[in-house]
Amino acid sequence: MRGGSWPSQIHVQCEAFEGESQQMTIIDHVGIRVSDYVRAKAFYEKALAPLGITLIREFGPVGGFGRDGKPELWFSAEPGNPKEIQKVHVAIAARNREEVDSFYKAALAAGGRDNGSPGLRPQYHPKYYGAFVLDPDGHNIEAVYHGG
Repeated sequence: MRGGSWPSQIHVQCEAFEGESQQMTIIDHVGIRVSDYVRAKAFYEKALAPLGITLIREFGPVGGFGRDGKPELWFSAEPGNPKEIQKVHVAIAARNREEVDSFYKAALAAGGRDNGSPGLRPQYHPKYYGAFVLDPDGHNIEAVYHGG
């Protein structure tokens, strides 16, 4: 299925999100393995720019992206066989619909593959607006705005 509705993933409808955009506060940062750090870095620099997210820290084949000086989304090269990389789904908070739309366009232009064009996802909640793109390693990257 497209748009992040993989059986292994659960989207929880939350009344608190309806009508407002809130940041998740229980996770400090996330790390994702990639097969080619240089390629991933180039992709994410372009794809995340419309969301106001930039590369904040980098050392060797490891980079941390975030906003306001805090790296929250880390990427590192997978040693060994890159075919063994576990695919993940990461939803990144957008501040409005325009950021979701711009993320989608930028990610496709950077070499991502469509996995669900921008639009409302009422199955999650009535104001859930998101877009899904597969990165060069097949990770399902989503931009989401909870304000409709």
